[in-house]
Amino acid sequence: MPCFYIDKGKTFAWYTHDHHRDGISAVLVKTSGAEEQAMLIDADSATYFRPAYFGHAGWIGIRVDQADVDWDHISDRVETSWRMVAPRKMLEDHNR
Repeated sequence: MPCFYIDKGKTFAWYTHDHHRDGISAVLVKTSGAEEQAMLIDADSATYFRPAYFGHAGWIGIRVDQADVDWDHISDRVETSWRMVAPRKMLEDHNR
């Protein structure tokens, strides 16, 4: 289960494939919290799900094992998750 992190182990994304034999391939990213997580799942439960072990902390799973994956959307969600954990200095450098 590859993990993507910044400075000092601050994780911003995970890739899962058939985790505990669930048959799902997904990218896990941070959300702003339980409200956003619930809104995403309610809006599109075929794409979004509350991942085991991570969901309680507000992370969201985005399925990447479907035919109509919107990779631009996945990229945006990964960047948003990165921005949530990146140190201020790193954000400032990135925005230049």
